[in-house]
Amino acid sequence: MISFKLERDYIPLIQLLKAVNLVETGGQAQLVVAEGLVKYNGHVDYRKRLKVKRGDTVEFDGNTIHIQ
Repeated sequence: MISFKLERDYIPLIQLLKAVNLVETGGQAQLVVAEGLVKYNGHVDYRKRLKVKRGDTVEFDGNTIHIQ
């Protein structure tokens, strides 16, 4: 599990994937979201501009990110 400490109220999903080094570029992040490879709080979510907040979990490529 990866813990990510949020400095603001939220972080866009694509920026989160880049911040924890699960993707190399924003374009790659957009692609994995569009292909349905990312789960948000247990459900596949296709929203590229999704606002991830404290208490949320994001799953991708066998990794779980918990937002603190």
